[in-house]
Amino acid sequence: KQWGSQLHSFCVGLEGSPDLKAAKEVADYLGTVHHEFHFTVQDGIDAIEDVIYHIETYDVTTIRASTPMFLMSRKIKSLGVKMVISGEGSDENFGGYLYFHKAPNKEELHRETCHKIKALHQYDCLRANKATSAWGLEARVPFLDIEFINAAMSIDPESKMIKKDQGRIEKWILRKAFDDEERPYLPKHILYRQKEQFSDGVGYSWIDGLKAHAAKNVTDKMMLNASYIFPHNTPTTKEAYYYRMIFERFFPQNSARLTVPGGASVACSTAKAVEWDVAWKNNLDPSGRAALGVHLSAYDAEPPLISNVPSKVIDSIPRMVEVPGVAIHT
Repeated sequence: KQWGSQLHSFCVGLEGSPDLKAAKEVADYLGTVHHEFHFTVQDGIDAIEDVIYHIETYDVTTIRASTPMFLMSRKIKSLGVKMVISGEGSDENFGGYLYFHKAPNKEELHRETCHKIKALHQYDCLRANKATSAWGLEARVPFLDIEFINAAMSIDPESKMIKKDQGRIEKWILRKAFDDEERPYLPKHILYRQKEQFSDGVGYSWIDGLKAHAAKNVTDKMMLNASYIFPHNTPTTKEAYYYRMIFERFFPQNSARLTVPGGASVACSTAKAVEWDVAWKNNLDPSGRAALGVHLSAYDAEPPLISNVPSKVIDSIPRMVEVPGVAIHT
């Protein structure tokens, strides 16, 4: 009764981000009551410690995506909302990540989607559950309904193969299911928009800003000693090292660090899928922009470090935890 019969929608991003623009178009098209939340790189950096504490991971891509979701969940909860529906699972069910463009055959694609679904509790589900529940918000994920998964995974994986010569992009069969000419669910350019990972879609400067911040806090000497300091899942970038330092201060037990998965990744791939394109071995990054030759805004080279991050636009984020001995402050 409080919210009425009209559907409400929510989106978060940096000013001018791809997701904010697309979400506004969809909201206007569907007629939802749309809530748009803006944050800056500095807002996100200020929340990193709380995010790592609540998500309980040092995985780079999970932290990148969890931070804006954490900030958005706080805002949604402040409106009095108790439950939201989120889209986790569709990329795993239908081969939606950009690296699936390089899947050599349907057998490899199906094997990879199976691996991704089985590991969801360590990545996207971990993020969706804990980033929301940290503020007392519940996220429900219809794409991960067991009956839906069984139906999606029983489809011939040949139908999920990406074929540019036939105009088939990622998540092709899911998009086609919503492509109704007489009663369209979405505008065509939105329905067939290229896959954009959450941490990219909130604004490309988000990841670039995180890398710049980590570069200021992690020295080259620290990286040289990384294998001695962190022999398990040794961080290979300054960003990963920065997250690991924070994680270890909150969770110093060996049992804690063993719960976090590791391995090479390109655009959220498993380590096995990195072998699909030899060029990726020198461009390992979980961002979708690391999918060279696929992402429309792929990295041309190592992204430039940003020295001046924008000032805050979100009111001060309350410290949710106070742990003695945490030496990293932003």
